[in-house]
Amino acid sequence: MSRLRKPSIYKTPEELRAMVRPGLLTAQALDAVRAAIRPGTTTGELDAIAERTIRDGGGVPNFQLVPGYRHTLCVSVNDEIVHGIPGDRVLEPGDIVSVDAGAEVDGWNGDSAFTTVVPGGDADTTAARQKLCDTTERALWHGVAAIAHAKNLHEVGAAVEDAIDETGEWGIVEDFTGHGIGRSMHEEPPVFNYRVRGAGPAIKPGLAVAIEPMVTAGTIDSSTDADEWTVRTLDGSDAAHWEHSVAVHADGIWVLTAADGGASALEPLGVTPVPVP
Repeated sequence: MSRLRKPSIYKTPEELRAMVRPGLLTAQALDAVRAAIRPGTTTGELDAIAERTIRDGGGVPNFQLVPGYRHTLCVSVNDEIVHGIPGDRVLEPGDIVSVDAGAEVDGWNGDSAFTTVVPGGDADTTAARQKLCDTTERALWHGVAAIAHAKNLHEVGAAVEDAIDETGEWGIVEDFTGHGIGRSMHEEPPVFNYRVRGAGPAIKPGLAVAIEPMVTAGTIDSSTDADEWTVRTLDGSDAAHWEHSVAVHADGIWVLTAADGGASALEPLGVTPVPVP
């Protein structure tokens, strides 16, 4: 009797190379969406922009491959943490908006998210939401930088948590984590955004993961709407979500979902990303 083996979480060099294209296409879709965010735009219009960009680039929106979900994006506004469904909602000045997207090309996946504040809102509200946005993005990049020098994956969560705590009192969402990525958008191993016991898998060539901190201005407790997708904070506090897919190879790390591999954000942290060979 043969024994079934659990698939390895480590990719071959050829497989990592195959992940470059879907990562870049995911980045292009999010860039197009970011450029369209303004007061009066609907979340459904953003979804259409992302789908067109991905399909024109030869890819498939991988969110549409998730059973029961038919959209290209998740667009989460204000107190929505993740999985907001695009539709008729009109963006208002000062809204804090998280946009999550992924592309599949030739059976390989990219996954990334950003948060931004819609221009034109009340100054105090906008400033508070921008700080939340910046805190979450900063934590993401500290987590990515940890991949470059850490020995084990759980060190990433510690780096993310420290970066968040350094900027004030925030909630670090625990119900959702980052994940491995490759042939499927969501694979093993989980990537925590906070300290956990144990070391976790070794960080070594072939590892490909999506790091995605989700941070709130209040509670980390959440509820899911009747649509069975949209997750929001129980206390109505604002939330932010940033994500990148990262590959570890023999010569270093490369952020697959950033056009420059993450260089502009990582070099100030002492890390120089190296393209996947």
